[in-house]
Amino acid sequence: MTTTHTLETAEADLTYDVHGPQPAPGGRPPLFMIGQPMEANGFTTLASYFPDRTVITYDPRGLGRSKRKDGRTDNSPTVQAQDVHAIIEELGAGPVEVFASSGGAVTALALVTAYPDDVTTLVAHEPPIISVLPDAEAAKRAQAGFLEAYQAKGFGAGMAGFIAMTSWQGEFTDEYFAQPAPDPAQFGMPTEDDGARDDVLLSDRSLPVTEYRPDFDALTKAPTRIVIAVGEESANTFTGRTAIATARALGQEATVFPSHHGGFLGGEFGYAGQPEAFAEKLREVLGG
Repeated sequence: MTTTHTLETAEADLTYDVHGPQPAPGGRPPLFMIGQPMEANGFTTLASYFPDRTVITYDPRGLGRSKRKDGRTDNSPTVQAQDVHAIIEELGAGPVEVFASSGGAVTALALVTAYPDDVTTLVAHEPPIISVLPDAEAAKRAQAGFLEAYQAKGFGAGMAGFIAMTSWQGEFTDEYFAQPAPDPAQFGMPTEDDGARDDVLLSDRSLPVTEYRPDFDALTKAPTRIVIAVGEESANTFTGRTAIATARALGQEATVFPSHHGGFLGGEFGYAGQPEAFAEKLREVLGG
């Protein structure tokens, strides 16, 4: 059973879904799944492997069904953490367990920092935090490359640059920057410019995500058990390296999960991972 709700706040109308039994058998806390810029539907497959749990998914403000009223377009992890906290309070569901991926993992780290009593266990999967990298300046330059390509030539050029950056193995060296601009057609992307410049990944709207600087002191002092996760196939890519570096900053080793950055996805998005194996690992890490 899935029910859909909308929490109206002064700044946004937040739409979220509650899946499964309420309450969960055995007194297990709800499992909140957070993505960014991915919406709730990105967790449909993963949630299906937890039929015995109460699973909460939501659309971040300004994405999908959640409408902004604050007049802003930037995707700030600290603002989104406030939204997640508001949903937890609305449900009276705290403290919860959290699985968060990509930009959602950054939001979840901001949530634990601001509201440490909201979360018992956080599994943060490949948070793309540039500042933790030894080659942070080069990573910023690589990011600027696809942002500039998007502004100059549109979606196809920007997305091709994004794929090239996020699939690069290891640090961003002179070899990376010496490459010619990737051909959008090579990645099945459109070569014509549709004129839009508001893509959430390719514009500056999500820069607050990659520019977020975790408060590692607050995170280590929080009562929350924090597990930083990395995909076995993506460990040497940009988000894999940021995950490993974030884990080390917390005094731990990253926990290896099956597949890649989207390892929990089914085939509905064309980037299928190994969702069954991923869910099994997540259940193991959460303790059942």
